[in-house]
Amino acid sequence: MKQIGLTVLLIASLNLFGCTTDKSEKKATEKSTTTITTTTEEKSSEGPIHLTKEMFLEKVMNYEKNQKEWIFEGDKPCIIDFYADWCQPCKRVAPIMEELSKEYEGKVDIYKINTEEQRELASIFGIRSIPSVLFVPMKGKPQMTQGALPKEQFVKIINEFLLKKKQEETK
Repeated sequence: MKQIGLTVLLIASLNLFGCTTDKSEKKATEKSTTTITTTTEEKSSEGPIHLTKEMFLEKVMNYEKNQKEWIFEGDKPCIIDFYADWCQPCKRVAPIMEELSKEYEGKVDIYKINTEEQRELASIFGIRSIPSVLFVPMKGKPQMTQGALPKEQFVKIINEFLLKKKQEETK
């Protein structure tokens, strides 16, 4: 009985903090939302960079060239936010990503991938629920989280996993 209660709680929390990528859940009015994409290599404090497949291959991982192992192509750790314009939890994460891109400018690159426009990238990472956020360290394997995490959780992951700061240093 206790296990059933935990399962119900888990399913309920996923519904609160994430969206599935099923198109049938979109509302007609949400389809008209437009996304501004950045195709230049310039990074300013204007926020996260929207990645295309070509940019991903160059800045994160060239999975066409290295199909069997993860080889990071970037010059600093990065965060990749997989999102869709119609997803309400994604809309809650967007301002957090904006803040993080300013706070960690020069230390961590913040990228966004629209799962509607970059289906191949979403498929390669098995994105089924959004927002999904990939944390990519300079060395080692990346880690994925799902759902609309609070900013404090993002900061903790950035400091401890990406920047390898000890807990005493982050307080």
